[in-house]
Amino acid sequence: MTATIKDVAKMAGVSISTVSRVINDSKPVSPESRRKVLKAIDELQYEPNEIARSLVTKKSNIIGVIVNDIGKSYVSQVVRGIEEVGRMYNYDILLSSTYGDSEAETKYVKLLQQKQVEGIIIISEIHNAELMEYLEAMRLPFVYLNRFYIIEKLPTVSISNKKGAIKMTNHLVEQGHKKIAYISFDKDNGRNVELYKIEGYSEVMEGAGLNPMIINLPNTSPESYIDIMSKIIDKIKNNEITAIFAHSDESAIKIINLLYDEGIKVPEDVSVVGFSDIDMASIYRPRLTSVKEPFYDYGAVSARRLLKEISGEGTDEEKIYLPEYVIERETVKKLD
Repeated sequence: MTATIKDVAKMAGVSISTVSRVINDSKPVSPESRRKVLKAIDELQYEPNEIARSLVTKKSNIIGVIVNDIGKSYVSQVVRGIEEVGRMYNYDILLSSTYGDSEAETKYVKLLQQKQVEGIIIISEIHNAELMEYLEAMRLPFVYLNRFYIIEKLPTVSISNKKGAIKMTNHLVEQGHKKIAYISFDKDNGRNVELYKIEGYSEVMEGAGLNPMIINLPNTSPESYIDIMSKIIDKIKNNEITAIFAHSDESAIKIINLLYDEGIKVPEDVSVVGFSDIDMASIYRPRLTSVKEPFYDYGAVSARRLLKEISGEGTDEEKIYLPEYVIERETVKKLD
């Protein structure tokens, strides 16, 4: 039979309230009483009711994590960072997946509050104005992560997309490329982080006296990629494009495949680079040169920021920017 708090109090010869104070460390208890209570807990193998305990201490030691899809590689890396830092501070995570449903995002935030979590981290890929308004008014500590949309007012962790684009474009220019095309995808009229990437790319090109070539994807369907490839293949063959900077690694890999179908080799005939450094970037052949997004660190730093706020330490920055850098692999050819 499972021991109760009454059993502990009886064995220790103290009141139930004294046992509760020892367990929750809520009020002073004499060293002798504490010793008796701890001895009784050990002998009876008593395990406190964590739900009841959290109602007393106002601490559940649980962080709520809402993700778009745990099956995505980068999401699992972010979650691992959250979980490992949480574990260092004796916090567990409660995980929910929304699969891109904006109503589910808002619903799960409210549900996690009911579950007495001490803070929430959201990993999203959509623009959810209702959720953002709700989070701004919410008193519970939170961090909002989104790789694709501009986050203006909410606490977040990311790299500077503009600086990342600047570093990659500079890398291509340093390798002798002057005819660099940027493949963009912005379906939301300036709310997407593509705005910053294009600014960085254009700034370097114009600063070097080169002409920016921005090619927009209307969507990410196979037909859209085939359409843009019809526009650039002749330019590649005529040496009017020597390098392609794709807005994402997924896009870069699709482009490399389509080029291969047309008999165009990377990097021998044209260089191709991406953005994010997803797992596939280092597995695919040729291995993709990319701007690295440190997904594990996104999670770890978010968890640390959240825990500082939970503990009352406070934070100096709403937005935390991590270093951005180029991972050089095999898809860029140095021109003479």
